[in-house]
Amino acid sequence: MADVGKAVEPTDPDVDLHVPAQRSELRRAPGPLLGMIAAGGAIGACARYGLGLAWPPPAGAFPWTTWAVNVCGCAAIGVLMVLIAEMRTAHPLVRPFLGTGILGGFTTFSTYAVDAERLLDAGRAGLALAYLAGTMLGALGAVWAAATATRRLARGRR
Repeated sequence: MADVGKAVEPTDPDVDLHVPAQRSELRRAPGPLLGMIAAGGAIGACARYGLGLAWPPPAGAFPWTTWAVNVCGCAAIGVLMVLIAEMRTAHPLVRPFLGTGILGGFTTFSTYAVDAERLLDAGRAGLALAYLAGTMLGALGAVWAAATATRRLARGRR
């Protein structure tokens, strides 16, 4: 039974189809846009999965690989967003392919949550809490530091 009178939330909270600019992006060329996001996502997710296979953490240990993937991915997002949004005019499909696709597929909230749950199941509540907080602090710090450094480097070249 449908909820009568409830506002319908968009499937993707980053896209509000009530905003004309966002709606027109999908109407203009949904195939290429969605294709670029999907291709980038597949590349990013495969890279993350490969790193997880190459460097799996021992049971009950800090999940360094997932932590490094999320922190490095966030740093790359910081660089990319400054370059695309503030420094250069890029092809309209660059941000969806690199940002949403590759880096969105590379970074992972689901593995982060599963890693924390595994630590809890192993009786390592303190380590799980440190991992949860450390990932958030590391990721936010990385995006801020990378964006700041990119802006400074760009100013120095002008």
